[in-house]
Amino acid sequence: MLKWPMFDLPFEPMLSYWLGGISTYDLEETLGVALSAYNPNNKIDREIVIGNYILTRFDDLTYRHKFLLFKVLEGALRIPEFDFSAQFESDFEENTCVAWDETQINDARGFFEDIYRLASEEWMEDLHKASLEDTSAW
Repeated sequence: MLKWPMFDLPFEPMLSYWLGGISTYDLEETLGVALSAYNPNNKIDREIVIGNYILTRFDDLTYRHKFLLFKVLEGALRIPEFDFSAQFESDFEENTCVAWDETQINDARGFFEDIYRLASEEWMEDLHKASLEDTSAW
C-alpha cells in the first residue's frame, strides 16, 4: 500500500487535495492576500495560480503519488455532471477554505480542466513512468 512520504499513513488521494495549495484557512493575511491579486476566471491568472501554488504543492510526492492523484482528477472529469463548484465551498468545521468560493468561480469544471492539462504537461514523465507499473503492487 502506498503511504504518504513523510507519514506512516495510507495515501488515499481525494479531489480536494488539488485545491490545497490555495487553501487560505488561517492564512488569509499571507496566502490569501497573495492570491487576491489573481482573477481565477482569467486564463492567464489561473495558469499562474495552478503553476505556482497548486502543482508546486506536490513537488515532494513521488511519481506514484502524482499518478494516483492525477487519476482521481481524471475520473471526476470523465463524469459530465460532476459538480466541481462544490470543491470551492468553505467548510469551517473541517478547516477548509480556498482563496475563492464557489460563487466567485465562473467555470469550476474549466478550472479543474486547466489543472489537468497543466499537470499532464508538467508531470508527463512521472505519469508515463507510473503507467508502466502495476498499481496494485504499490
